[in-house]
Amino acid sequence: MNTVEILWREQKYNVLFHSQAYYNDIRGLMRDRASHEQVERTIQKALNEIPTPGSMRNAIQHMWGYFKKIATAEEKAQYEQLFQADDFSQLLLYLKQLAHHYDVTYLIESRVLSDI
Repeated sequence: MNTVEILWREQKYNVLFHSQAYYNDIRGLMRDRASHEQVERTIQKALNEIPTPGSMRNAIQHMWGYFKKIATAEEKAQYEQLFQADDFSQLLLYLKQLAHHYDVTYLIESRVLSDI
């Protein structure tokens, strides 16, 4: 995996948390094999966006996808309660705990969870 792929892997959900539009733009840049600098600049622009409730919910749902088939009934209930309350900081913390519990490396290495 090259450095731009590693960067995108680490920042993908962080970008999605801030902006679906930038997420889509960067996916296009990755398909077009854009330079590391171009991808990094676009990521920084995305992270400067103020997340909306919709963008945060979307990113949370994507990350929850790693657990929805393996989570216990209690874990699912906890997730639903936090999701319905739009408690995004607690949701991110909860997803981080689940990522460590289930050893989901992709999420553990994601900046959106590692920065909390």
